[in-house]
Amino acid sequence: MPQFSVYKNKNPKTRGTYPYLVDVQSELLSDLGTRVVVPLIKRGALTKKPIKNLMPVVRVDGQDFIMMVSQLAGIAASELGTPIASAAEHRGEVVAAVDFLITGI
Repeated sequence: MPQFSVYKNKNPKTRGTYPYLVDVQSELLSDLGTRVVVPLIKRGALTKKPIKNLMPVVRVDGQDFIMMVSQLAGIAASELGTPIASAAEHRGEVVAAVDFLITGI
């Protein structure tokens, strides 16, 4: 499972709000049965102004989505399915956002 792969959210309770998930976990930990993911929300669906250093914008299927890094979560790897896109081009922004979430700087 390549890091920064984008997957359709299969969870019926959350996929209306967060249609995609980005796998941010290192490939070095691919033997674990879980993956750390960040949900994506449509840019227009966010009710507050995004926090620049915490919420990178990525394009999936021709639409802008905001990465909700503050809502990262662990899920079973088996729940992800097949990747539909990659956010690897945003690696620097994503790593910086996770760092900002943890360290505050």
